[in-house]
Amino acid sequence: MRGNGHLRRLAALAGPVYGELLSGVVASIISTFWVAGLGGPAVAAVTLAGSVENLLLGLVLTVCSGTSQLLSHALGARDGHLAGRTARAAWTLCAVAAPALAAAGYLLREPLARTFLNGPAAALAAGYLAIAFPGFVVYFAQRVADDLFKGAGDTRTPMRIALLSNVLLLGLDPLLIRGCGPVPGLGVEGAALALVASRTAALAVTAVLRRRHRLAAPPGGTARTARRLLAQGLPFGLDFTSRMAVGTVQLALVADFGVAAVAGYGIGYRVLLVVTMAFYAVRQAAAIEAARLSGAAEHGRLPALGRDTALLAGALGTAAALLCAALAGPVTALFTDEPAVAAQAVGFLRLCGPYLLPYALVVALGGFHQGSGRGRGVVGATFLGLGVQLGAAFALARAVGVEGIWAAMALGALVQLLLLQRPDLRRRRPRAAAADGQPGPDAPEHRDGPRPTTAPARP
Repeated sequence: MRGNGHLRRLAALAGPVYGELLSGVVASIISTFWVAGLGGPAVAAVTLAGSVENLLLGLVLTVCSGTSQLLSHALGARDGHLAGRTARAAWTLCAVAAPALAAAGYLLREPLARTFLNGPAAALAAGYLAIAFPGFVVYFAQRVADDLFKGAGDTRTPMRIALLSNVLLLGLDPLLIRGCGPVPGLGVEGAALALVASRTAALAVTAVLRRRHRLAAPPGGTARTARRLLAQGLPFGLDFTSRMAVGTVQLALVADFGVAAVAGYGIGYRVLLVVTMAFYAVRQAAAIEAARLSGAAEHGRLPALGRDTALLAGALGTAAALLCAALAGPVTALFTDEPAVAAQAVGFLRLCGPYLLPYALVVALGGFHQGSGRGRGVVGATFLGLGVQLGAAFALARAVGVEGIWAAMALGALVQLLLLQRPDLRRRRPRAAAADGQPGPDAPEHRDGPRPTTAPARP
């Protein structure tokens, strides 16, 4: 698969992933619409719950990203033992971590709610979290199952499952939140029940599908494989968590410029979610494909994959920048007719052009480097770039106003992109790859057992 062959493969993997990610964003927006009718305290309660889940998502992404990449690596190497152990390790980590987090969150739900909210909003948030935290076990399990499919090169099944879950959610939201006929409206708790019920139904369907794709594994080796899996997925988990933290600090900086600035930023951020999901879809595709080629010891094809990843991400970043600049006004008008808020949102979207192109490249190339065993360098570039972004945001916000915060975003992305071009990241280094949890290209056999002579059944 040469030249455009990588582009076709990347697009085939990334397209369904984008559909999966985008469907979740759309469902979240529509759920917020139904909750908004219950008043400000209800919206605040659900917003807090979403933020808490996003904080936990860093751990989930570590496990799931490591699962898809290590499985892809094993299948590329035709190592059926490692493939089976990867699946077993992923489910073991899920079985240990998900209930522990759910139990801790359930027990701490009221203090957590009172830390950020007060009065009726805190009580509503505690009620929502009392249902959402136990349901986190279902969410974690679904993500693991999805990434087992993705590791085998099947990104369409997770997309279809996500669409099913979101269709169910869209039907259950008005029924359980507002009520209909004999079904009483449950308010905020109804929103939590709708979310957990839709995810549970989707997981049941997934469990039926997974029965056809069981991976046999020899006894033992689960703990060692789990460590490899976590090491492989950690860069993505750290990337997500650090960006969430920086986003929170950035929101606090924007708040200094008033309510209109915060509202405008909120609108612009939701628009950016729609376009940046495409960058993360390419990231997942590049990571999976790079891991497969590394496992198959086809290291000579990795440079071409890196170039095609950059080409696809660059095209998406350029298109996103142009669309945000051209459609900033009409899109903002769909959300608000307040002149002050609209001016802030339009200004944000039009100034995002210099940020979107380098950001697209950073996200996508980060997945490529992670999948090919160079995730530690990506983590270092991310931390340094985000540090530059925060420092510049503080300085420029005082010097030129809120526009300085948007300029700092572009500066941080450019620094990260430059750091990703370091020679030690561009060259394949067997020892570094092994340190990141993958055997080097010259390894005669895998640490989890010898390489079988026949290909395992595709999961």
